Amino acid sequence: NAIQRNSETAVREYLKSVSQTRTMPLTASDHFDDGTVIKVSISIDEAGGAVFDFTGTGPQMWGNYNCPISITHSAVIYSVRCLLDADIPLNDGCLSPIDIRIPKGSVLRPSASVAICGSTLASQRVIDTILRAFESCAAFSGCANSFGWGMGGRNPATGIIEPGWNYGETVGGGCGAGPGWHGEHAIQAHSTNTKITDAEVVEKRTPVIIRKHAINPNTGGDGEYRGGNGAVREIEARIPLKFSILSDRRVFSPYGMNGGQPGSVGKNYAFKWNEEKTALERLSLTGKAALALQAGEIMQINSPGGGGWGVHT
Repeated sequence: NAIQRNSETAVREYLKSVSQTRTMPLTASDHFDDGTVIKVSISIDEAGGAVFDFTGTGPQMWGNYNCPISITHSAVIYSVRCLLDADIPLNDGCLSPIDIRIPKGSVLRPSASVAICGSTLASQRVIDTILRAFESCAAFSGCANSFGWGMGGRNPATGIIEPGWNYGETVGGGCGAGPGWHGEHAIQAHSTNTKITDAEVVEKRTPVIIRKHAINPNTGGDGEYRGGNGAVREIEARIPLKFSILSDRRVFSPYGMNGGQPGSVGKNYAFKWNEEKTALERLSLTGKAALALQAGEIMQINSPGGGGWGVHT
């Protein structure tokens, strides 16, 4: 109880300080690549209580992009703890001063009749939107870049489910810059703060060759403080495999702030054999794609960069 009371006090004191220097409400919006909007309006009272109102957020959609309400609650508590200049443990006391309102039937509060869960995308975007409302930093890559490959599953020709396996990973992107710091390059952050498996282990356990994993230069937004660069990751199939990518920020750039420039959007490509099997041809993919690759063919993921902060001098 003491830990929770301490966390509540810390959050209230921070929110009160914001209310004394900013005009209420704090507002911000952002978009998924399909155009679905995420909106937040934050009103803070003199006692340090706050309402995080997501009215205006786009409707639930056909597909598994929708997110349970718990995702938004997690994004709020994470964002508030990042904004605090205090080391407090994760606990419900952080949310005691905060009333979270999410419209029913929205992408952030879907009904039981639709599929979920796009948490690796939506949680990142909700966090970006909250931090934008507080004007704390530029946009991060805003996407986990969920990348995977394997074999087996339902055979599209016969309909028979064949035994197999699947490997998945997340490809880091660029972090947003802020008032006094440059964004980090090619890492996972926020709610998808995961590491990636060593290349030697991946190649030992799955039949692929990691052709490239590197920082993608000049993809972070320019500014007084530059956004972090995204990553480029190339995987070559050694046998016929199924590949998939679940990603966003392929249409709308990670925004800059305070005059900073936006980061570059991400890009996904497949390199497949031509008709003569003599050379690889590059094919552009959407942010969400699943395809079969033959031995020697390559999948390339270029993750987004982070937004820049301030006017470059």
